[in-house]
Amino acid sequence: MSIATLGAFAIHEYPEAVGVMLFYRIGEVFEHIAVEKSRGQIMDAVDMRPEVVNLVIGEDIKVIAAEAANVGDILLIRPGDRVPLDGVIVEGESRIDTSPITGEPVPVKAGYGDEVTSGCINTSGLLKIRVEKILEESMVTRILDSVENAAANKPKIDRFITKFARIYTPFVVVLAACTAIIPSLFTGNWNYWVYTALSFLVMSCPCALVLSVPLAFFSGIGAGSKRGILFKGGVSLEAMKDVNAIVMDKTGTITKGNFVLQKAVPFDNQVTEKQLLSWCASCELTSTHPIGNSIVTAAKEQNLTIIRPSSVEEISGHGIRAILSEDEILCGNRKFMEKFHISLDGYEKNNFGTEVLAARNGKFIGYLVISDTVKEDAKSAVSQIKKQGIATIMLTGDAQDSADAVAQATCIDEVHARLLPQDKLSELNNIRNKYGAVMFVGDGINDAPVLAGADVGAAMGSGADAAIEAADVVFMTSSMEAIPQALAIAKSTSSISWQNVIFALVIKIMVMILGLCGFASMWMAVFADTGVAMLCVLNSIRILYKKS
Repeated sequence: MSIATLGAFAIHEYPEAVGVMLFYRIGEVFEHIAVEKSRGQIMDAVDMRPEVVNLVIGEDIKVIAAEAANVGDILLIRPGDRVPLDGVIVEGESRIDTSPITGEPVPVKAGYGDEVTSGCINTSGLLKIRVEKILEESMVTRILDSVENAAANKPKIDRFITKFARIYTPFVVVLAACTAIIPSLFTGNWNYWVYTALSFLVMSCPCALVLSVPLAFFSGIGAGSKRGILFKGGVSLEAMKDVNAIVMDKTGTITKGNFVLQKAVPFDNQVTEKQLLSWCASCELTSTHPIGNSIVTAAKEQNLTIIRPSSVEEISGHGIRAILSEDEILCGNRKFMEKFHISLDGYEKNNFGTEVLAARNGKFIGYLVISDTVKEDAKSAVSQIKKQGIATIMLTGDAQDSADAVAQATCIDEVHARLLPQDKLSELNNIRNKYGAVMFVGDGINDAPVLAGADVGAAMGSGADAAIEAADVVFMTSSMEAIPQALAIAKSTSSISWQNVIFALVIKIMVMILGLCGFASMWMAVFADTGVAMLCVLNSIRILYKKS
């Protein structure tokens, strides 16, 4: 571009010199606008490392900077707060949502002496913790450091225009130099051949390419934005077209991350499904556990009678014993039933999800199945991905049986379960070695290192801010259908870019040949270049109007 501009000035073709630079800048501006527009629709990333913590000093609470907290300090964590530093509970009881770190959807009960990890969320009770690790050594900092390291090791791809320039530029410059020197040595007419060479150099300037290629990516980014798919630049689009495997997290990506009653199964012929659910809901009425809440919600949705128990005894991690109108109702797991010597002859666990067993007056009466819900569009989205010849793989920290059940329901090819955050990254590298370029889709803080390390990282818009920051693409609708749509947009963008390149090069080569033969004027070159550029522009923007 620089040589062509200087050449145009040297032969006093000032309009062409200005046009060369103008087209170049217009192309750059188009892509800059596209990237900024896409970024503007993505929420500002929030650094999950806390800025301040609540330090307990006697009976007083003092707010200090997180980095100022030392090992041994006592911190206050209110309900709804994120655990700021790794520590041990010294006072209070609560349920801790560990899903941002482990991906496990069920909050765990925690009390005196239990360890808590930074990044998790205190869902209910007031807690005091003793700091065990300073900010630089806590889990959240380690995860964010992993993101930076993973991003540094991410495979780099060259922009097409850079690859093209490596071949096109030396070829054209050498050909122009030969045009100026070789005929002049034989004819002695240096002025004519130098002028012809400079004219050829100006004609060879790829204005149409430098405008149409960025504009194709601009249009691709715009087409994605209309569907709630936000690409963080043309590089993301370019990388996505070469993806051979889609790797997905389970909770929050393939599933909704909530708890819903799937079915009530009576074990006694004299008990109906509605009676079983009604008794269990009455038993769980005072519970704060998400599974208990889902049972009560299901009963209310069916307008069933829920009776407040006259007495309730909750055994942490096992279940609830309640007295309802002189009846003793037990709701809990197998260990809870065995504790009260309830016979479970004939019962076998064969359902995906959590089973809540129920007994009435010492007799087993049935069970409820509660599980995370698979997204409605998950199966069709996986099917569309596989139709494009792309492998589908699930990585999750959840139990193997839950992962297998979700994979079977959605027809996912491979499953890797019970993975810690650091395991996911190493597993991703193994998958890349097997399949080639991979795209990872996730939504939790624990997914951030994998998102940054994948060839393309995609985050659900409903996910953690750290995941959104680490991703190359954000699906604002959190829909699984967005994955095959994004792949289709990337491939269409690539196809349109190549159409523009081939068309522009064919016209350009024809004009250059005519110019070398003395049959094409400078203005013919300008007209051909500008005309081709406009046609390429029109071709590029058609992706914006393409139906999904």
